[in-house]
Order: sequence, then C-alpha cells, then structure tokens
Amino acid sequence: MRIIVAGLIGGLVFFFWGAIAHMALGLGDRGVHYGKIADATLSAMASEFVVPGIHVVPSLPEEAMADAAKVAAFTKDSAGKGYAFVVYAPGGNPGMADMGPNLGTQWASDTVAALLAALVLSLLPGGFGQRVAVATALGAFATVAVLLPFWNWYLFPMEFVLGNLAKHVLGWAAAGAAMAWWLGRGR
Repeated sequence: MRIIVAGLIGGLVFFFWGAIAHMALGLGDRGVHYGKIADATLSAMASEFVVPGIHVVPSLPEEAMADAAKVAAFTKDSAGKGYAFVVYAPGGNPGMADMGPNLGTQWASDTVAALLAALVLSLLPGGFGQRVAVATALGAFATVAVLLPFWNWYLFPMEFVLGNLAKHVLGWAAAGAAMAWWLGRGR
C-alpha cells in the first residue's frame, strides 16, 4: 500500500509539473513550430498518406531497403532535399477541441510511470537523498533512452530533446522527493 500511495503522489506531482513545464516554461515544446493551417499541405498529405500514422518523407519502402542499388539511388536523389517526420491523423486532432480525455490519459500515464518509479525507490536501502537521486536519474534515463534515438534517426531537434530532458529531470526530481518523503515515513 505504501508503494501505491507513493506512486499516486508521484503521479500527481509529475502531472502538475508537466502542466507548468509546458504552459509556463515551454520545456516540452522547444523546437516545435506551430503555424497556420496549410490547406494545400493537408490536401497533399490526404492524397499521399494512405493510412494514419507516422510518415517519413522522403523514404524508401521497407522492401527496398535491402537492395543496395535502390538505397544508393534514393540517397543520391534525395540529397539536399527536404525531410519530414509527420504524424498524420486524417480526422484531425480531437485533443485540440476537448483536452479532457487527453489530460486524463496524461495523468494515468504519469501515474503508471510513478508507480513503477515508486517500486524501484522502495527497493533502495538508502534514505531520502538516494531515492531522489534515483528518481532524477530515471527521468534522465527515460529521455536519453527514447529521445536521443529519435534525434539520431529521425532528426528531432536537439532543442526538443534538451527541453524534454530538463522537463523530465526536474519533474522526476520533484516527484521523487514527494515519493521519497512518503516512503520514508515511519522508518
């Protein structure tokens, strides 16, 4: 029960930190550019992208990636041209109209992450400081494990990676302090 309560506390702390980090500090959106709705671009995507999901443009079909000649020709042809990593949803983004479901999902995912972190923190023999340090390291680990490969392979802006690194390190330090406090009670 101690771990569950610690996870719930950590989830709430990280959720509210995420709101501050995004809305007040802009840490989660660094390197993301918002522009006007471009009807021509959306029309082109609707005709080009057959299914919703992530599209990398330009790219080779998967079956062609094993053919060295096709890879060489593609590399030569696409040199110096633009590149895009696009999340395409033909029905639009319902979260723009009603953020309630998205906020609920965010809180739930933050809480699941905090429950996992609380389990790890509960296994540590040390006290408050060690638990906060480990929670902080977990925030750094998550960012490095997920976003550095996206920077490397999909060209995510380093500004985006660093902003999210700061968001996760600071957020998990705060959530870790709250969870460490709860876990250390009555020791």
